[in-house]
Amino acid sequence: VQLVESGGGLVQPGGSLRLSCAASGFTFRLYYMSWVRQAPGKGPEWVSDINSSGGATYYADSVKGRFTISRDNAKNTLYLQMDSLRPEDTALYFCAGRYNGSPVYWGQGTQVTVSS
Repeated sequence: VQLVESGGGLVQPGGSLRLSCAASGFTFRLYYMSWVRQAPGKGPEWVSDINSSGGATYYADSVKGRFTISRDNAKNTLYLQMDSLRPEDTALYFCAGRYNGSPVYWGQGTQVTVSS
């Protein structure tokens, strides 16, 4: 099983980034997927979930209206479109595959830094 995140980087406040998570080694289309982030010196923070078909999405209040989660089951890829980025969005962003509500697969993370 592999989850490989990409798309992170340095962006100015108010800017946008699109994260991708390429999945392999499991039946991606059957799994709920999540984005979780961890800022320096802080614990993990759940960001967003998407159900297996992509028809239902959920967001933390801190990102609602600014971030959009999506998936392409034909490409085994999860996305996170991040707009109106703020310095407090700076974190290492992980994608995770969930089974029975619990994350069972994790990527290695991609760093997002929001700074002027």
